[in-house]
Amino acid sequence: MARASSVLLAGLLGLSAVLLGACDRQSDSGGMILSPVNSSFKNTDVTGLGYARDFQLTDHTGKTRALADFKGKAVVVFFGYTHCPDVCPTTMAEMAATMKQLGQDADRVQVLFVTVDPERDTPELLAKYVPAFDPRFLGLTGSPEAVDKVAKEFKVFYQKVPGKTPGSYTIDHTAGSYVFDPQGRIRLFVRHGQGPDALAHDLKQLLGGSA
Repeated sequence: MARASSVLLAGLLGLSAVLLGACDRQSDSGGMILSPVNSSFKNTDVTGLGYARDFQLTDHTGKTRALADFKGKAVVVFFGYTHCPDVCPTTMAEMAATMKQLGQDADRVQVLFVTVDPERDTPELLAKYVPAFDPRFLGLTGSPEAVDKVAKEFKVFYQKVPGKTPGSYTIDHTAGSYVFDPQGRIRLFVRHGQGPDALAHDLKQLLGGSA
């Protein structure tokens, strides 16, 4: 029995290692169980998901924000941090490219960058970083406790990885994004690296009310 327990523990640790890599190898899903992709979407249809329901954080202008503030728009929520060397800027650049593909419909989409590094990502830093990709994008932050609460609501994993100095740490974190429709309902989970074409396709369906 002891040997069987050891084998099971080793298997679980191995699975954890696959899911929770370094900053350039983040878990896409954070351990969530993803439903099959709806035939009308390019990304994963999670309509009716029992979590990722709302948030309350402060944007980079100092205004308190919740999901209801963006009713009438499709909302894309991504968790990251400004010191991220690769996945975060790549994701934000892809979202900016998506907005260009949407043309005039882009004004009906709100991209939110939720920091998982509130210690370093001040509103001032977010105000420089996030709108640099697209001036319509908003950075969200809060106290460590507030950020942790929202991350848990969205089942987003994040954890500091010590660097050579106290301030040079990186953060392992879930790399995917969530998409809400204009009625404020959770609809999609977007895996990292899908590119702008798939997201633009799905957002057009959500904005057109055909999905």
